[in-house]
Amino acid sequence: MTGSPTQGIKTVLHPVSDLAAAKAVYTALLGVAPQADESYYVGFEAAGQHIGLVPGGGQGMTSPVTYWHVPDIEAKLAEVTAAGATVKEPAHDVGGGRLVATVTDPDGNVLGLLQDQ
Repeated sequence: MTGSPTQGIKTVLHPVSDLAAAKAVYTALLGVAPQADESYYVGFEAAGQHIGLVPGGGQGMTSPVTYWHVPDIEAKLAEVTAAGATVKEPAHDVGGGRLVATVTDPDGNVLGLLQDQ
């Protein structure tokens, strides 16, 4: 095994066209109220996972993106790109010290990486 293992998929972001309508559906589905409820993002915590709704397909999202939680995002980016992934969105802070990045695998599937500080 090389590098450090991930902490698993704990975050899934869904692009939505109507944030209010999607919020109602996900609230019913998950059985909890959103923990973050802004015009640019609605986020839920349910069963140890974070489910986020991104209006307008944020950052060119066309389908849900799963985020693998990692202890060192730059090291994991280097590891997966050396193995053949392509950086789609470099690591950047999205608030509160949380860093995210996306890569594509050789088939074009988008994989998210997330590091909490």
